[in-house]
Amino acid sequence: MQNLSSHRKPTSARPALTITLQQAVQAHQAGQLDTAERLYRRVLTLRAAQPDALHYLGVLHHQRGQSDQAVELVSRSLRLTPGHADAHSNLGNIHKECGRLEEAEACYRRALHIAAAHPQALGNLAVVLEAQARDDDARSAYQQWLDRRPDEPRAHYQFGRFLCNHARAREDIEHAVERFRHAYRLDRGNVQALESLGVALYGLGSIDEAAQVYRDWASIDPRNPIPRHMLAACGTTDAPPRANDDYVRELFDGFAASFDEQLLKNLGYRAPQALVDALGDIGDSLDVLDAGCGTGLCGPLLRARSRTLVGVDLSEGMLERARLRGCYDELVSGELGVYLQAHTHAYDLILCADTLVYFGELDEVLALARRALRAGGRLVFSLEARLDTHEGGYALTPSGRYQHSRAYVQQCLAAAEFADVRIDAQALRKEAGEWVGGWAVLARCPL
Repeated sequence: MQNLSSHRKPTSARPALTITLQQAVQAHQAGQLDTAERLYRRVLTLRAAQPDALHYLGVLHHQRGQSDQAVELVSRSLRLTPGHADAHSNLGNIHKECGRLEEAEACYRRALHIAAAHPQALGNLAVVLEAQARDDDARSAYQQWLDRRPDEPRAHYQFGRFLCNHARAREDIEHAVERFRHAYRLDRGNVQALESLGVALYGLGSIDEAAQVYRDWASIDPRNPIPRHMLAACGTTDAPPRANDDYVRELFDGFAASFDEQLLKNLGYRAPQALVDALGDIGDSLDVLDAGCGTGLCGPLLRARSRTLVGVDLSEGMLERARLRGCYDELVSGELGVYLQAHTHAYDLILCADTLVYFGELDEVLALARRALRAGGRLVFSLEARLDTHEGGYALTPSGRYQHSRAYVQQCLAAAEFADVRIDAQALRKEAGEWVGGWAVLARCPL
């Protein structure tokens, strides 16, 4: 859970209680959740209404996916100490991460009424307003956050991201470029700011400037695969036939914590639902593979159709998030092609939501998917669309993802001996405020 603050130092007239609570907080901050819970409960045995123990135990319960208990515990703490801004902010975090945006907003506003410059509440209020599609309110909240915390790198970065996602004019993207540059000046370790800066420059058509950002990044972090891949995406080096595993892993490990919020609430991401809709009524009690499952956005949509539901992904960070959904029978860390090769005729359905956008050449992965399906099994996947008038069947774009032409996709599916191919034009996500053209592809393994 992000931005769970622990600013208030526990106090008590009873030394044993104070020491135990301090030990609990230290264990909690070190990630030793079992020890922390035991110590918090010991404090509550000594004093049943100790507000800090209730508050932090609530935070711990949410970290374990027990959010209803978390809300009850933090709410009890706030009935005892209603002026505790951190607790209001943390209760807002719990509601936000459970999708209860109006409740989260109310909590953040209460925290800011108590402490007008509360760093977590300022930022998260802007985030939940954006998630509610209240763009004008969100824009004002991001600006207020920046005005009150001008030296906070995250404020600059998040405002820049907002401006890119909800650009009204070119000037918004230009402003975002400045915000990303400022975020990086304040925090030289913020490589997300560099990555976003490059993408924003690409959105302005400033490919040479974007490439220079990636060159500078590669020079200071030569082992990082992201700038190397993005230099190829900008056309300065030869494009690989598919994204390197290290690039995909690094990209999504860094993106895991904010993935759902960014895609669903800010980019209008609808690939999972579009692909499930494309399947129609294909029955249930299926053995299903969610190929490139990420944080498990497809899991709830697939669970009712599944006898077994397996997710595979390169990113451990994404898999940790998928585990919290509780939808999957098995989650596997590994490269998709290797996994498919080891599971011949194992599945009735394979779904790839925005996984193959990191593959240029599709021949091999589609052939492996064909082998992993049983007779009559379905393959459904999404791609970004490349106009057939362009030369070549696929291309790596400055976004870092590949685009594929309809003709190329048909050719690869035919070579893999799929039948009943359907390729529908779909806008599956936004980028720089504009919908990105895509394909929703469905094919069947012959009987």
